[in-house]
Amino acid sequence: MITINDKSLGLTLKAVGPEDKLNELVIKEHGSTTLIESEKTIYFFIKDKCCVKGLVKVLIPFFKTNKYDLNIDVDSFLNLFSEKEMAFKAVVETLYFETHKQYTMKKEDCKCKNYNFMFNEKYNDLFNESSNKMEFQNFARDLQDLPPNIGTSVELAERIKEKAKGIENLKVTVYDKKQIEEMKMGLLLSVNAGSYVEPRVVVLEYTGDSNQKKVALVGKGITFDSGGYNLKPSNYLDDMKFDMSGAAITLSTVMALAKAKAKCNVVAVGMFTDNRIGGHATLTESVITSMNGMTVEINNTDAEGRLVLADGITYAVRNQKAEKVITVATLTGAIVVALGKWFTGVFTKSDEFFTEFEKAAKKALEPVWRQPLICDHLEAMKCSKIADLTNSEPGREAGSSTAAAFLDSFAEGKEYLHLDIAATADSEHRGKAPMLKSMFELLK
Repeated sequence: MITINDKSLGLTLKAVGPEDKLNELVIKEHGSTTLIESEKTIYFFIKDKCCVKGLVKVLIPFFKTNKYDLNIDVDSFLNLFSEKEMAFKAVVETLYFETHKQYTMKKEDCKCKNYNFMFNEKYNDLFNESSNKMEFQNFARDLQDLPPNIGTSVELAERIKEKAKGIENLKVTVYDKKQIEEMKMGLLLSVNAGSYVEPRVVVLEYTGDSNQKKVALVGKGITFDSGGYNLKPSNYLDDMKFDMSGAAITLSTVMALAKAKAKCNVVAVGMFTDNRIGGHATLTESVITSMNGMTVEINNTDAEGRLVLADGITYAVRNQKAEKVITVATLTGAIVVALGKWFTGVFTKSDEFFTEFEKAAKKALEPVWRQPLICDHLEAMKCSKIADLTNSEPGREAGSSTAAAFLDSFAEGKEYLHLDIAATADSEHRGKAPMLKSMFELLK
């Protein structure tokens, strides 16, 4: 349980630095903690000129392994940093993230500890904002962690619908297979063709300021990716339940914005299906007509994420009249090679859009790195002899950029930005729900 300014817990965590007058027993090493029992205080030593990212880095292992109920003297941390709001968010949001009771099906007792934040009341609004964000980031993580036999497209749609219930001014729409067919989402249906579980498109609309440009967040929701007839080798099937991360993140972002009553105009579109093999599954070299009328040759059934996103973008632009579009997806293995686990790849032709997003990501303490997106990348996706586009150009060159170019071609000239979270969506078989905080910062 987490409380505010209660002071009822026995021990207090207090940050100290080199300039503080300290008990001689306090260990003066960065990130070290010292319990002085007579003072009922755990001293947390922070080195001089530590940045906020450095603070997060040492807080993570502490909160992960802490065995005590604690008061957190947040003000003591803020005294050591010039960027006080950033430091405040770092302390609060790191605790919410690391102490969240993650989804489990084990028979075990809750070992959760109690925490009480102590801080100046001028930070009340900032605390409410952070706790709201973390509620929905942790909700997205729980969706990510569901095993694929439970976290089907139908089940995920129901859980999101239930979570959205009661949030003021939030419109929830769930499209079933028949409605998806009526909208002629051919690419989504082609991915779903081999499955006995129906697809779902989940749409959350929130208008906090109708004068703002409408922004669409479109998320890839592949609840398990076998690769289809281009079947993945067994080692690449690990963690494929996380292929729905983009949809969980985008939909949770809009719920967080709506609950915060943010002054924005936003819609999230989650494109849910699994990607299976079977008697009705789409064959390699099939040609499918997309929702916007372009034809796509399926040269690789394992390049399915871009297919569902393409129909989602068309829906956002045409049906929702979005003026700006952001897609979020565990899209390519190429981005893992390019950036590793340290950055989310960002693709856009708009320098202004990237600058806006980069500023938001820095405030959210979520590392991003811009990747190239040029006309030649789209030309590479026009190599089909019989269709407007291929879903997978031959070769291994710039795979993340060509995938982003494919998606950009469906944006119909609207401002477009793509986030490839294939390397950052999960870690150690657990969901992380990256980019939720960055999109929240961008739109709030």
